[in-house]
Amino acid sequence: MTTGERGLARRAAVRLGAQAAGLAAVLVVVLTTVAVVVLVEAQRAQVTAQLDGAIARADDVEDPPAGIFLLLRGPGGAVEASPGLPDGVADSAALAEAAAGGDPPAVERNVGEVQFEIATQRRADGTTVQAILDLTANHAERNRLLATMLVTGLLGLLGAGAAGTWLGYRALAPLSAALALQHRFVADAGHELRTPLTLLGTRAQILRRRLRRSSDPDEEALGEADGVVADAARLTAILEDLLLAADPRSARATEPVDLAAVAHEVGRAAGGAVRVEADARAVVRGSPVALTRALTALVDNAVRHARSAVTVAVQADGGRAVVDVTDDGDGVDPAAAPRLFERFSTGARPGDAGRRRYGIGLALVAEIAAAHHGRVELVPTPTGATFRLTVPLA
Repeated sequence: MTTGERGLARRAAVRLGAQAAGLAAVLVVVLTTVAVVVLVEAQRAQVTAQLDGAIARADDVEDPPAGIFLLLRGPGGAVEASPGLPDGVADSAALAEAAAGGDPPAVERNVGEVQFEIATQRRADGTTVQAILDLTANHAERNRLLATMLVTGLLGLLGAGAAGTWLGYRALAPLSAALALQHRFVADAGHELRTPLTLLGTRAQILRRRLRRSSDPDEEALGEADGVVADAARLTAILEDLLLAADPRSARATEPVDLAAVAHEVGRAAGGAVRVEADARAVVRGSPVALTRALTALVDNAVRHARSAVTVAVQADGGRAVVDVTDDGDGVDPAAAPRLFERFSTGARPGDAGRRRYGIGLALVAEIAAAHHGRVELVPTPTGATFRLTVPLA
């Protein structure tokens, strides 16, 4: 595995680790929220039970339960308070309301930095009791729980991220090795193919030079030699483009490409059965070799299935270049249409019973279109088949 491939695998593993940490964070937040809600409700129920119990058992104010202060108002209106009751805590209004037969609700009151819960009730013997609970202990317990959950949550996030990264790297290692073998094979095959193509082009150029220098040059042979030189150059360019497409780390060089000119070039190469309708320029930005490959594949597919004619129409429409390749053949089997642009999918046309056709050519067109921020699709037509290639204009 090369350094670049190790870097790709490492970045992918880090992304997986980050996703695992994010999922763990969501789970921690949900669980923490549930735990806090349960704790708050439990503490509220406990506080209510403490206050109700203190009121029911209160017979004097001298020895209240721990953390609770009591106020007793007798039938005559005299009020007694527990020793040490902080100033400003007692709820005189609630005490008077309860003594008059009302049912004041429990309230919370802050005095300084301390929070108190206050409940007031009138008992059957005519005594009104107000119980005041210091919530410091409850808040301390809640804060300890939250701090514990925060620390364990952070440790869990770190652990989830580390484990996700490690497991991701382990899981991606076989895939990275397979990709490395694929890249090595593509590079070796490209090198082996580039050498004979270079020799072919060189020999064709030498042959063309000799034909031109001949005292009585054969114009037909000279034309064929020019064609061989052009085909060798085109094959070399296609090979280079394929090598770039096979390497995810590389980026194709882009330049302005006139799809109308490309269509005319592909039409001439395909022969007289192809009619090109492209009067206006449709300039896009991309790889001329790749776009030529895409259009050649569409035209080749149309020529194979046409009865007599193939039409290539190029136009600019709403900021996009649109290329329609139409043939007058039997059309496309509706059952095969959804998978036409998948690699190695069966795309037999009506009448091709028992004959398998692999859609790698159309799959390559779809990949090239996607690389140029466009798309390729099958357009419904009454007869024949129309494939539409759409690419944003430059």
